[in-house]
Amino acid sequence: MRNICFYFSLLIFCCHVSCSKNKQNITVSVIDTSTFFKGADVSWLTEMEAAGIAFHDSTGIKKDLFTLLKEKGINAIRLRIWLNPTNGWCNINDVLIKAKRAQQAGMKILLDFHYSDSWADPGKQTKPAAWLNLPFTNLVRTLSAYTTQVLETLQQQNITPAWVQIGNEVDNGMLWEDGRASSHMNQFAELIKAGYQAVKQINKNIQVIVHVSNGYNNNLFRWVFDGLQANGAQWDIIGMSLYPASSNWTSYNIQCIANMNDMINRYHSAVMICEAGMPVNEPAICRQFLTNLIQQVRALPNHQGIGVFYWEPECYNNWQGYGLGAFDSTGKPTDAMNAFLQ
Repeated sequence: MRNICFYFSLLIFCCHVSCSKNKQNITVSVIDTSTFFKGADVSWLTEMEAAGIAFHDSTGIKKDLFTLLKEKGINAIRLRIWLNPTNGWCNINDVLIKAKRAQQAGMKILLDFHYSDSWADPGKQTKPAAWLNLPFTNLVRTLSAYTTQVLETLQQQNITPAWVQIGNEVDNGMLWEDGRASSHMNQFAELIKAGYQAVKQINKNIQVIVHVSNGYNNNLFRWVFDGLQANGAQWDIIGMSLYPASSNWTSYNIQCIANMNDMINRYHSAVMICEAGMPVNEPAICRQFLTNLIQQVRALPNHQGIGVFYWEPECYNNWQGYGLGAFDSTGKPTDAMNAFLQ
């Protein structure tokens, strides 16, 4: 039914062609596999800079964050987008500023639609206030129109994301209650389809990600993607989060890679770690975790492992209570970031 995949070689680069197929149409999209993507979500950046936070290299020289990340091997940036956040951070205008800086640094962009005014994750998938009372049919249309509007706004500035996430950590769907997967899997699938089609109408080469947390949990992933597949949803890449403790990172990596292989074989989908992290005060262990994870994702068959992204490594001094960054208390990258240099 979906994602019949084949590979071909050209003289200069290698591309992965993923054919997403259902009874109504066939969509052909192209993934550049000549580069493995080592990424970072830095969505807090502009807010941190506005608060006077600065970043430094290992010698103490103050530098732009994108320059520092590039020096550490980062070649892709992930940015979340909220519809109408209270303080304005992570709205379309703020995202545009960060996307321009990422593009100027020569980095690919992953755009993460939360479809909310604030955080969307496994514990909360709250509709934007402006969408709260929409009938479901209108909700689907509105999601499509909003996705198109955002991508057109970026396109007007000559910015085209390499990847777009339709929802964030959609373990039990999104835009609750209409899109709660455990009670309305068919409606969740309709929302995913609407986002997928909106992206492809802008640019068929943008890769669409469906992102689920706990990448080690094969039962969860089978439940989500079996349900989406049964209801005709489409995607190009299955995204995962992975946040182990120092005591269990080895087993988490083993289970995650096994899950990735299952996703590749079961759905003929490429896979990506969209979020990863460990406590900032355990940089040596975090480097081991990331080094092992990057090596194994990169070694997946037929270039199906697209990349590994660290979530908000730039956070330090307990920024907004977040303790899983990868910069020390003086604003310098920790040893954890050296994993991306391999």
